[in-house]
Amino acid sequence: MIVEALRGRRRPPAWAGDAGAAALVLAAELGVTNYGLTTKTVLLAVAGASLMPLRRHYPVPIAVLAGALYLAGARPPEYDAPVSAMMIALYAVGRHASGRTAVAVGALAVLVGAVSSRMSWEGVSPAAFLTVGLTPAAPVAAGHIVRLRAELLHRRQQQAAELAVREERRRIARELHDVIAHHVSVISLYMGVARRTIPLDPERARQTLLTGEGTARQAMAEMRHLLDVLRTDGEPVDDQADVGVARLPALVEESGNATLEVAGQAAELPTTVDHAIYRIVQEALTNTRKHAAGARSRVRLAYLPGLVEVEVGDDGQARPGHVGVGLGLAGMAERVSLCGGELRAGPSPQGGFVVHARIPLPEQT
Repeated sequence: MIVEALRGRRRPPAWAGDAGAAALVLAAELGVTNYGLTTKTVLLAVAGASLMPLRRHYPVPIAVLAGALYLAGARPPEYDAPVSAMMIALYAVGRHASGRTAVAVGALAVLVGAVSSRMSWEGVSPAAFLTVGLTPAAPVAAGHIVRLRAELLHRRQQQAAELAVREERRRIARELHDVIAHHVSVISLYMGVARRTIPLDPERARQTLLTGEGTARQAMAEMRHLLDVLRTDGEPVDDQADVGVARLPALVEESGNATLEVAGQAAELPTTVDHAIYRIVQEALTNTRKHAAGARSRVRLAYLPGLVEVEVGDDGQARPGHVGVGLGLAGMAERVSLCGGELRAGPSPQGGFVVHARIPLPEQT
């Protein structure tokens, strides 16, 4: 599970863009006319505006219909063709159709435009009618460029999110190294002590414990080999002793403008959950400092039956026009998912930004 959270303004709904395009066509076609508001002009303007809500879903058919309206409007006696509807429809072809389809439609539009201009404007120089004829290629090219840029941005965001997940997995691998190494070493130590102290059937106990010791050492060797494979950048294993819920008060104090609230009866947490909670709070406070400098943060940790919740919220306001993908949130989500929990992050209705995680706890035996 990868969560991407955006700070800043949300995109307007699709219907708003459709309504805006329709209104633009009506304003352009009815506001400036060469022959006044004739019945033909009004009908063509309304027909062109009615096509706009469908341009994203059916770009090619809408472009064909808009072209037909344009040709109908360009015929005498009035020459008030719905140019705006045709241009927006051709832009939609470049923006929403495939590359080959956009090229084909653009070439056809250029051909039809050149022929229409030549037939309508007798005596006009070749440069003039070619200029008019080539005009339909511009919106198709603009739409295709916008589409390529959007696809490139989306690809970069996906790659950045995948990189954040890989980095978080490497950090988890380092922490698991400490955890597993500690417990397996303890098992090996106790088995060695038992081998020397069990008084009954010492030979059988000795052989059993020798096998256990060998198994523990083999598990340690295999674990180190696996973690070396996961650690593709060859980074050394660092100390994770200062990571956990016990360090939250110090972490909150270091942030300078945050408070910590703990609810419920504190319980001993599995090491992976303990580390996950710390990392969630750490990343959320870091994001607040980066994206909402000066905002106050509130960290709430709640111990509930069978699960633990952590929530980090701030009262900051995103910078106008700022949009960014929460790569740190992708790492948080990966860590919470490995613990079997859920992570939600996004703007709060009361303002600011909230990160909320629920992680189940194993049943106590």
